[in-house]
Order: sequence, then structure tokens, then C-alpha cells
Amino acid sequence: MEPLLLPHIHNYHKIDVYESRGGYQMLRKALSMKPDEVTDEVKKSGLRGRGGACFPTGLKWSFMPKQTDKPKYLCVNGDESEPGTFKDRQIFEYNPHLLIEGILIASYAMGVHTAYLYVRGEYNHWIKLVQKAVDDAVAKGYLGQNILGSGFTLNLYLHRGAGAYICGEESSLMNSLEGERGYPRVKPPFPAQFGLWGCPTTINNVETIANVPIILQMGAEAYSKIGAPKHPGPILVGVSGHVNKPGVYEMPTGVPLTEIIEKYAGGVTGGKTIKAVIPGGSSTMVLRGEALAGVTMDFEGLKAAGSSVGTAGLIVMDDETDLIRVITRITAFYHHESCGQCTPCREGTGWMHKLLKRFETYEATAEDIDLLLDVANNIEGNTVCALGDAAAWPVQSFIRQFREEFEKRVAPRSAAREPETLSATA
Repeated sequence: MEPLLLPHIHNYHKIDVYESRGGYQMLRKALSMKPDEVTDEVKKSGLRGRGGACFPTGLKWSFMPKQTDKPKYLCVNGDESEPGTFKDRQIFEYNPHLLIEGILIASYAMGVHTAYLYVRGEYNHWIKLVQKAVDDAVAKGYLGQNILGSGFTLNLYLHRGAGAYICGEESSLMNSLEGERGYPRVKPPFPAQFGLWGCPTTINNVETIANVPIILQMGAEAYSKIGAPKHPGPILVGVSGHVNKPGVYEMPTGVPLTEIIEKYAGGVTGGKTIKAVIPGGSSTMVLRGEALAGVTMDFEGLKAAGSSVGTAGLIVMDDETDLIRVITRITAFYHHESCGQCTPCREGTGWMHKLLKRFETYEATAEDIDLLLDVANNIEGNTVCALGDAAAWPVQSFIRQFREEFEKRVAPRSAAREPETLSATA
């Protein structure tokens, strides 16, 4: 498949080059259609969100109320703070105008006149690149008032995050945009009814929106035939870990994980075997290396394998990897990034990290394995947002898939956490 999201075209980030290759023509096409016709085309394409939940995009757009006295907003989530995920910044750097054109088309379809692009604060280099692209689009008349003489207006604002992982959650993102603390909101109400400043709001991922001009260009039917039937289209997969060629690769959905590792990423370093794979960023369930046969990079394929696509951040670990160290590091991240609003997450992530440190230092007991699992189970499903689940799922899956690794780190009964005594000089 020829790259659609990241075509190999020199200087494609420049607006003149983008225009010379048909850029912003799909905006013109959309403006000649009725807004509902644009939404229907996205529905027919089968496009699913590329931000983790894989929710049907066209259906999500249809939740935006048509008749309302309130302003409507589009928020594009480019926070990208999930460990193992680094795909959106490729769009920022190499094809920002495809993203801007997608934002314009989506906004027109939903009757939005103000859009926000929320980018993680650490992406300073990419923020400058995208802001230049936005400024160029304004200068060319693609953003602002009466776009291309159509009477449609859209103002796009780039918002820099402040380094909080929790703001990748859609309601925390909205609170951050409003200048409030990044706390997730209780749902319902959902953003389409009560979002930014109490107004109807839709939140989409960067890669999701970048697919929209492609759908209009090739047509919904042709797009729906790319890749996996129930999760069609191109997908950006970020491969990291013990591979010879780590990086971001564009491919159709449904490619086997083993093919991604061998064909795209050049195989495992040193010719070693695969011990474990995290398929979709750090919050997705880990898979054993010997169980990868037939597992594909799409919603249905990874669900059947007991994991999920997530943000398609494929982390490969070879047979010499210390998995206890891996899960301890992942859990430390979620403990640090918990916003503290919900007790199960605020306290539970810390408890999990302390328990895992015992395994890391060979000080755990056999009972600590089930205690660790019990803490994770009490976090899952008991928090306002999905960060609690994101912290619990890796722990649950590492124990389920690699319990023997935990058992190896249990200290002998006589050495396990003996009571400490004070020295005479204490």
C-alpha cells in the first residue's frame, strides 16, 4: 500500500508543496456538499478512532446536536503522552496540512466554528512546526472568515499542554483548555452535550482527523476495503524496544504483529527470540512472544488475543528482558501521573508500585502475587476516568501471562521481610 498519511514527498509539510499535490482540494469538495453528507461518508468508510478506544468516528460526529443556540467546538487530541506512543508527531512534522484540512472538513460537517489542537507541552519542536502550518493556512485563506468564499468560518487555536498525562483523557483535556485543573469529569453528561464551557464538543485524535481528507479523496467504499473489514484504513504503528529498525510505519490495519516486527522493523536485535510484546502502548495487555502467531494489528484481532490496539505503540521485548523491571517502571509512571481525584487510583497505583519494588529486590512473598492482583482488580472499573484501568491492566496481564516471573522473584520464607530491629545507637 502506498503511504496515505505519510507519503514520501520532499517538503510535503510546506503549504505550496501540499497544494501542488492536491492539498485542500478535499476541503473544496466538502464545502460543495451538505454537512450531513460529509458525516455520512465518514460513517460509510468505517473509520474508527486512532486514539485508543476505536470508536466509530462518523457515529461520534453524529452525536453533535444540529440545532443549538450554543457555540460548538472541536478538540483535536495531540497530547500523546502514552509510553511507547510517538505516531502523532510524525503527522505534525511531515504532513501538518493534512491534519489541518481534516480539522476543517470535520468542523464543517459538525457546524463548528472554533477548533482547538491540544499538543503535549514537551513537543516544543513540533508545536512550532504546526503553528507555522496554521499561520500559512490562515495566510492562504483556508482558515479564518468566509473560507474560500463559502461563508464558512473556522478559527483554529494551538494549545500547549503542561506535561500532564491525565490531559490525554478527553474531559481533562477540556478542563485544561478552560484553564482549570486537569481533573476528569463524571459522565454523563458527555462532551457532545456538555463540553467546553458547557457547550457541545467533539474530541478526536490527530491521526483520526488526518484520515478524513483521504476518505473524501478516495471515497468511502474504497477506503473501507483497506485492511481489516471491521477496522479499515491505514494505521500508523510506532515500533520500539528490541528491534533493529524502531520507528513509525504506515500500513493497512490487520497486518500480523510478527510481520510488523520482522518485515517493517527488521526483526529482533541480535537474532534473539521474542519474550513479550505490548501491542498498543503501555496501558494495553501484554502478550507472550510464543502466542503472537495469527495476531493482527486491528480492533478485532487484538481483542481476540486478549489485548487491544490502543495507540498502536508496539513495544517488543527479547528473551533477556527483565519483565519485573518493565512492569515496575510502567506502574511507577501511572502512580506519578495519577491526578489524585479517585481514591482507588491515587492510593492503589502507589500500593502496586511498592509491591512491585518488593519483587524487583527479591523481597516479596508468594502471597504478594495475589495481593498485587487484588489491588489491581480493585482499581479497575472504580475510577472516574480510564487512567485507573490503564494502570491496572498491565499489572493484571503481566501476572496472568508471566506468573512464573513473579514466582522466581519471591524471597525464601526465612528472608522475606523480617521485622526490622533498631540498633543500639538509633
